[in-house]
Amino acid sequence: MSRMDEIDETTRTEIEAAAFRRLRQHLMEERTDVQNIDLMNLAGFCRNCLSRWMQEAAAARGHEMSKDEAREAYYGMPYEEWRDKHQTEATEATRAAFDAAQKHEGSEG
Repeated sequence: MSRMDEIDETTRTEIEAAAFRRLRQHLMEERTDVQNIDLMNLAGFCRNCLSRWMQEAAAARGHEMSKDEAREAYYGMPYEEWRDKHQTEATEATRAAFDAAQKHEGSEG
């Protein structure tokens, strides 16, 4: 049994939310140099995935949110603004790794 199993549901949710906020801060403020495609290649998710998961969680609780609204909520600004400030062109090697990963995932799913 882990210590988290001993914590009440409300406190557990607060801890998990704090960890999510810290992850968001890390990706949005401290590691803007890490590109979404690099995150996808290494971890299988990126900032856009996190915004989509927020959108899905909101919908599951009866709060509809468009893709653009979810991205703005996650990025703290319109996605296009974030992209213009921080996103760089992916290299051919990075694109090839992404394409290979997508083909591999598609063959399993």
